[in-house]
Amino acid sequence: MKSIMAPRSPHDSSSRRFFNGPKPHNNNNNNNNNEDLISSLEYYSSPYFDQPLNVSCIFPKPKLSLSKLTSLFTSSPSPSPSSTLSPTTPPPPLRSKVVGTLFGHRRGHVHVAFQDVSTSAPAFLIELSTPTSVLVKEMASGLVKVALECDKTSNYWESKKNKKKKLLEEPLWRAYCNGKKCGYAMRRECGPHEWRVLCSVGPISMGAGVLPSRGSDSNRVGSEEGEVMYLRARFERVVGSKDCEAFYMMNPDGSGGPELSVYLLRV
Repeated sequence: MKSIMAPRSPHDSSSRRFFNGPKPHNNNNNNNNNEDLISSLEYYSSPYFDQPLNVSCIFPKPKLSLSKLTSLFTSSPSPSPSSTLSPTTPPPPLRSKVVGTLFGHRRGHVHVAFQDVSTSAPAFLIELSTPTSVLVKEMASGLVKVALECDKTSNYWESKKNKKKKLLEEPLWRAYCNGKKCGYAMRRECGPHEWRVLCSVGPISMGAGVLPSRGSDSNRVGSEEGEVMYLRARFERVVGSKDCEAFYMMNPDGSGGPELSVYLLRV
C-alpha cells in the first residue's frame, strides 16, 4: 500500500487517479487498483477535509459604487397603500440617513415628512402654514433654511410629565423660512391622503415633480388645486442634543444643486 504522506509526482494527482476513463479488465492490475482505491479512501477521510471551508476568503463581498446604489433605490418597487404596512403602524426610530419628502397642493400648505426608509410610516410629519407656491419660489433661489422652534413648558409638574417627550413628538412649532417668520407648524398624523402621496413617490430616491389629481378628489379633478407638488431626497440627520436636531439634504455624488435644511429647536 502507498504511504499517504509520501511525496507524489504531478502524474499521481487525485484528478488523474479518479477521473480517468474506464480501462479493460486485467487480472494482473487488480491488486494495484485495490491499493489505489484504499489509498483514496484513507486520503479523503483524513482530518484535513473535516475542517469547515472559509467561503468568505474565496468569495469576497462585492463592493457597489454610489451610482449603482442610487440605481437600486430608484428601481425599487413602489409600496402599495393596501400592503401590510398602514399609516397607523408605529414608525421605526430615525437613523443618521433618512428619507425626506416635502409635498402639498399648489394652493395648499406644505407638508414635511421624514421616514427611516421609503416603506415605513413617517416618524415626523408636520404641516406648515406656508403656501406651497411660496416655498417653490424660495427653492428657486437655491438655498432654503426652514427653522422650527417650540417652547419648553414653564410649569414644574408639566415639565416632569413631559420630560421624556422626544423632540419629534412636539405638537406645535413656530416656523421660519430663510430668517423670515412664516406662521406656525403643527404635527400631523399620517392619514390616508398623506400615506397615498408617500406611496406614490416611494420609488423615487431624489427628485421633484407634480402628481396628478385623482378621482377621489372630486372637487379638485382637472384643476391645478388637485395636483400635488413634491420634493423627494435623502437627508442627513444630525442630533445636537435632546432639544436640537437638524436635517440636511444630500446631493448625489456631490453634484451641485439646491440646498435645503430643516432645523428643530426646543427653547
